[in-house]
Amino acid sequence: MAPIRGVKDYLKGQLCVTLPVSTRKWTGQTIIVTGSNVGMGLEAARHFVRLDAAKVIIACRSEEKGLAAIADIEASTKRTGVAEFWELDLCYYQSVEAFARRALTLPRINVIVANAGVLRTTFEMAEDNESHITVNVVSHMLLALLVLPKLRETAIATGKPSVLTFTGSFTHFMTEFPERKADNIFEGLNVEEGARMKASERYFVSKLIQLQVMREFAKQLTASEPTKPGKVITSIINPGFVNTQIMRHASPLMEMYMKLLRVTMSRTSDEGGRTLVHGAEGGEETHGQYLGDCHVAIPSDYVTSEDGRQVQEKLWRELMAKLEKIHPGITQII
Repeated sequence: MAPIRGVKDYLKGQLCVTLPVSTRKWTGQTIIVTGSNVGMGLEAARHFVRLDAAKVIIACRSEEKGLAAIADIEASTKRTGVAEFWELDLCYYQSVEAFARRALTLPRINVIVANAGVLRTTFEMAEDNESHITVNVVSHMLLALLVLPKLRETAIATGKPSVLTFTGSFTHFMTEFPERKADNIFEGLNVEEGARMKASERYFVSKLIQLQVMREFAKQLTASEPTKPGKVITSIINPGFVNTQIMRHASPLMEMYMKLLRVTMSRTSDEGGRTLVHGAEGGEETHGQYLGDCHVAIPSDYVTSEDGRQVQEKLWRELMAKLEKIHPGITQII
């Protein structure tokens, strides 16, 4: 899992690539963006409103912050009544299930941008997992499966694929992921001793797991198409290093390092938002793919190796067992 190629790709993207500003119209479409009260999620939502979406759901924990984001979007786009705040706290499965029940009442869902995430340097539990795993992996897949019927229904009604895209990270290159060798990976990740929190490696691990789970999810979706029509394209986006608030829980040393990167080579939240919009455009070629700099990119060598494939399948089996306990019957949706 050597990060050399990842670092090279990262530097090239940060320093040499100009990200396109989308002009594609989203007229009549309903789009959900999680974690869209700040940062690149907010900017992606702004782009969707600017590009004529019918409804953009600002999914976040805080009503105050969600409404502030909507006011900001409306002031800049001059479009009112398009963005809506819906409460979603990915630390709690009941919140995810309540959000999904509400989402299923919508006439359509064309796109979900699963963008929300957490980065901490202390070991904290959320539900039955360390918090990175609950928020960045389990809850987003719980949401994905619960709303999958509506995405399929929308695809059939419109004659166009629906899109479910996740925000990943180039940092998946930067971990050895030793927990992959545990008898049960998710149980291994719940052991505080040796969790490597201070250097933010748990975030890297969560983004690697998220990528591997997405790849298997894409395979499962493709396999189910003959019996469960309504095409859904799924992918994962590496937005690069973006100047957002996700590092607000970083250690003082890490925050100092991040400040240096922000000054020298970070992308703006708007630029990060552009990558999310590109992922949402979801051409067939993006299905099951890792996206970077607004095109299909190559993940780490480990991800595409035989070891990676076996761990990917193991992660999927363990995650499905976990989700079945949270919401019995959910695995039959796929």
